[in-house]
Amino acid sequence: MPELRYRSRSYKRTFKRTPGGRTVIHYKRKKPSKHVCAGCGKPLHGVPRGRPYQIRKLSKSKRRPNRPYGGYYCSECMRKVFKEEARS
Repeated sequence: MPELRYRSRSYKRTFKRTPGGRTVIHYKRKKPSKHVCAGCGKPLHGVPRGRPYQIRKLSKSKRRPNRPYGGYYCSECMRKVFKEEARS
């Protein structure tokens, strides 16, 4: 009997053959939630959803937008920050 959390159908199942000839079920891990803007809380564009071991394999330019505060603020909040910095 699988563990309680694996009994729902929200986990994808893959059947794997072991070297001993048995067939076992492997459960796919769920994707993490989307990254959100620190200012307004909207989901960020250009930031991939993936587990850390998947993100680590990507090049640095594919992990986040290549601009100041990329991956932290959305483009609208970033513009507000730049205007505030210029005015002060």
